Amino acid sequence: MHMIECVVKPAALDRVKSRLAQLGILGVTALECKGYGRQKGHTERYRGARMDVGFIPKVLLKIAVRDDDRDKAIDAIVEAARTGEIGDGKLFVYPLTKVVRIRTGETDDEAL
Repeated sequence: MHMIECVVKPAALDRVKSRLAQLGILGVTALECKGYGRQKGHTERYRGARMDVGFIPKVLLKIAVRDDDRDKAIDAIVEAARTGEIGDGKLFVYPLTKVVRIRTGETDDEAL
């Protein structure tokens, strides 16, 4: 089992969710967050004054997947979130050692 964490633009959230659902991956946790990378934030105007805004709104997705679904999920996320512009996001994958569904007590693959 693996945990996929990806930071994407808010506009990509529905595309990523739909693409994962097509693969049968239905469990996704989404957190609103802010961050910056190569784009180094952006500037906004407030009452005529220019202000540097250091962080850009993003969405952090956390998706637990079975080993067999890992590469398909990664490809689907990248395909759905990519615009080709700076700020499309990042994806991180790491192994899960244990998963427990609290309601039933099921563990590991059965819990997903």
